[in-house]
Amino acid sequence: MSERRAARAAAAHVHRAPSRSTRRRRPLLVALVATLASLVGVALVVAVVASVFVGGLARSFDAGRSTITDPFPSGARPTPTVGENILLIGSDSRAQGSPDGGPAVAGGRSDTLMLAHVPADRQHVYLMSIMRDSWVEVPGHGRAKMNAAYAWGGVPLTVQTVEHLLDVRVDHVAEIDFTGFEDMTDALGGVTVSSPQAFSTGHHDFAAGKNHLDGSDALAFVRERHAFADADHTRVRNQQAFMRGVVNGLLSRGTVTNPGRIQDFVAATSEHLSVDAGFSFARMAEFGWSLRAVRADDLVTFTVPTAGAGTSPDGQSIVTLNQLAVGSLSQALRSDDVAGWLADNPQ
Repeated sequence: MSERRAARAAAAHVHRAPSRSTRRRRPLLVALVATLASLVGVALVVAVVASVFVGGLARSFDAGRSTITDPFPSGARPTPTVGENILLIGSDSRAQGSPDGGPAVAGGRSDTLMLAHVPADRQHVYLMSIMRDSWVEVPGHGRAKMNAAYAWGGVPLTVQTVEHLLDVRVDHVAEIDFTGFEDMTDALGGVTVSSPQAFSTGHHDFAAGKNHLDGSDALAFVRERHAFADADHTRVRNQQAFMRGVVNGLLSRGTVTNPGRIQDFVAATSEHLSVDAGFSFARMAEFGWSLRAVRADDLVTFTVPTAGAGTSPDGQSIVTLNQLAVGSLSQALRSDDVAGWLADNPQ
């Protein structure tokens, strides 16, 4: 071999052999590209799974829930407030008669009535109970117990009565039958509540302090009032405790990391739920996203101020309202300052 041919062969050999630095860089480059490709693949899979899951929830919700026909009263209504107000009605389909013994228009009664006020800053949710025996003005019927509005005129008259009482507009309505409380509880794997006192009802015994309830327990817990000296006052506090327990259960790690449990809860709730047409799954999802920073401790519960028990002109046992405090609460709702009102009116 000539010297020139030998030099060419040596040069070719050197060209084909990667340098030490090149040997280091190529595997890193390949690894980087592979990692990026894997990440993109995972993101696509997650997006698809999330889309299918949320779509399944939407279909499950829409298939189960009912839409309330004409839930809002006709005629003049209060102007919308800065925050949003959602009326929650817990109805008891066992009761078929009206409060005065006549036939019921709605075929039941509202045993639980709560107004959820969500302020514009979305930092809290204020859940206020309106006692069912509150003596109020029912438009078109004169003064009567609050739950008479539901028996006489269903959801529209109940909304109108609440709007008349508080002078604020109800933006959405959600009605759930009491049996839904049972199914919701079981879907969450039980709900933990705090009872202010020990009591028994039927076959259910509750201790003072924390109690973990299954669905049957929960139904007994929110319904009972005869076991208490102050009757509906403790009953309302127990209903508020149950709602806090549901929120705690929904926000717990055991629920948010368990798609099956979320699916079961949505299905169980929607089966017993009726909402206004505007409160669709998409609207609820949007609403829920706006509240993503809210935690269980940010749910604040209280009762519309009362002034003690009384007797109506026709001899009914009633709960009178503190009109001065209700007036200031109305102003706080309109100005989106319920926090300030609670500071001045601790419960």
